[in-house]
Amino acid sequence: MVGPIGSCDIEIRVRYAETDAMGYLHHAQYFVYFEQGRTELLRLNGVRYRDMEERGIFYVVARLECRYRAPARYDDLLRLTTTTARLTPVRVEHGYRLTRDDRLLAEGHSTLVSVGRDGRPLTLPDDLYNRLAGVAVPPTVV
Repeated sequence: MVGPIGSCDIEIRVRYAETDAMGYLHHAQYFVYFEQGRTELLRLNGVRYRDMEERGIFYVVARLECRYRAPARYDDLLRLTTTTARLTPVRVEHGYRLTRDDRLLAEGHSTLVSVGRDGRPLTLPDDLYNRLAGVAVPPTVV
């Protein structure tokens, strides 16, 4: 493995149901979009969140913030850039930039903590951490 994929872009079309009474993208929806970005970034690194859950590993949000710069409206085509700012075996920090036609609409940051089924912090298994960190794993000698 050459290195981790530390950033990804996804396009999101604002749906009518995601807007408020004034026709703007509802403020809570930005956090849903951020989650979509995190999930796709994991997937690009060869990890499905569903597989983590099946192994009893969960990411919980410890911190989440958003700074709104300009509104989005129904049917706008948005671009969300999600980046991994920091990764440890127990915690990952992400940054987010939501734009429309190169205009910054919102930026955010999150901190997720890896926990087990009991809700206590859990170190990621080596295979998952290595994949996310881009650590080359030597071939197994038989």
